[in-house]
Amino acid sequence: METAARERVIFERPRSLTPVRNHYCPGCTHGIVHRLVAELIDEYDLVERSVGVAPVGCAVFAYDYFLCDMIEAAHGRAPAVGTGVKRVRPDLFVFTYQGDGDLASIGMAETIHAAARGENITVVFINNAVYGMTGGQMAPTTLPGQVTSTTPQGRDPKLAGNPIRVCELLSALEGPAYISRVTVTSPPRVREAKRALRKAFQAQLQGLGFSLVEVLSTCPTRWAMPPDKALTWVEENMAANYPIKEFDCSAALKRETDADRP
Repeated sequence: METAARERVIFERPRSLTPVRNHYCPGCTHGIVHRLVAELIDEYDLVERSVGVAPVGCAVFAYDYFLCDMIEAAHGRAPAVGTGVKRVRPDLFVFTYQGDGDLASIGMAETIHAAARGENITVVFINNAVYGMTGGQMAPTTLPGQVTSTTPQGRDPKLAGNPIRVCELLSALEGPAYISRVTVTSPPRVREAKRALRKAFQAQLQGLGFSLVEVLSTCPTRWAMPPDKALTWVEENMAANYPIKEFDCSAALKRETDADRP
């Protein structure tokens, strides 16, 4: 009895996650990000008024893991679908969950224009620098020299161009209220990621406009390396090309301030 009195729960599955095993490959960090999103849905008591949008790619099965309402969008169209939901039901919390091939290639137009308009939605962007589900092809975020199934000699910028840095691109627009890049390669990094996601949630809940958190993620299967090496590769290679930081969205804040002036 005395032992039981000293015990306390320090962790439990978020209520907003379904009680099932996920299908992701060993070492994939999708599951970690799912948990962080679900924890925040719980903390803000949003499960009954949240709508998630998951398009094609490894992210497509997110609707199996979140207990809130979920919509499957066509490849790349999640921001457009999310925009429609939010405009019809502005009382709802709307988030998209997208990979880099989906968001930065097939759906780049939808992403840029939703951000430029300042749509009051939240985007969770998983960047593992490769098309994970469809065969490991080069993605818009594939690093120079990175080997993929379509760049067996490594990505050559002279032929394929340089990687697209989504956060830097979007932060130049006036619509975004919050843009951040994080990773989840260690416990401290996971805590940083949750803080960034919390700010993105708050931006939408306060009606400030478009928010996006990019998560540098692993893909051990397509990278052909064990999970521990994949985590190191993110820190040593991806983070060198995609700096982990919060981005200046003062243009959006200035727009809001100017709008308030007589």
